[in-house]
Amino acid sequence: MENLIRGIVEFRKNDFETHKELFRNIQDGQNPHTLFIGCSDSRLVPNFITKTLPGEIFVVRNVANIVPVYQETGGFLGITSAIEYAVQSLKVDNIVVCGHSNCGGCAALFKSDEELKHIPHTKKWLELSHPVMERVKNIFPDDRDREAREWLTEQMNVVEQLKHLLTYPYIKERYLAGTLNLLGWHYIIETGEIFGYNKEKVAFELIN
Repeated sequence: MENLIRGIVEFRKNDFETHKELFRNIQDGQNPHTLFIGCSDSRLVPNFITKTLPGEIFVVRNVANIVPVYQETGGFLGITSAIEYAVQSLKVDNIVVCGHSNCGGCAALFKSDEELKHIPHTKKWLELSHPVMERVKNIFPDDRDREAREWLTEQMNVVEQLKHLLTYPYIKERYLAGTLNLLGWHYIIETGEIFGYNKEKVAFELIN
């Protein structure tokens, strides 16, 4: 707790003072250019890796950076409502789906029910990415090449979520009209590299 309190004080004395004018300008509203959908993993810090300031990106995070398929329902839909707000109200120009290396959520896709019994809600959530798991299993049926399987799962999971985004009518409409960009990224924690998905080549390429 002491670290958090110390951080608050240092932010107010240093970072806030540096960007005081920025905070004044955005106090009455936000106008982000990008919706960033990322994993909740503490090692992935969206503003840090994109060098963006407060007000620039609207961030949605969850285990394994999953986008639920669009559905009409009266239930409580946290991720869906955040996406809707960013696209329909804030009119973002870009949507980024960002996965990362050594993703615990993606790794959990291959764990047994017994191994996941202590996190039943996470287990249920990950069912949304079971199609990814099944496709990866067809390529890597066992654990002998675990690193390659991890990378493939993380990258295929990003592509799967981009497909899910296009089930949202208002996203598909703007995407086809060329007024909304959909980007898939794979962030490598240990190197700082980010690979972007090239739809034409059906491959991830280093953003450089």
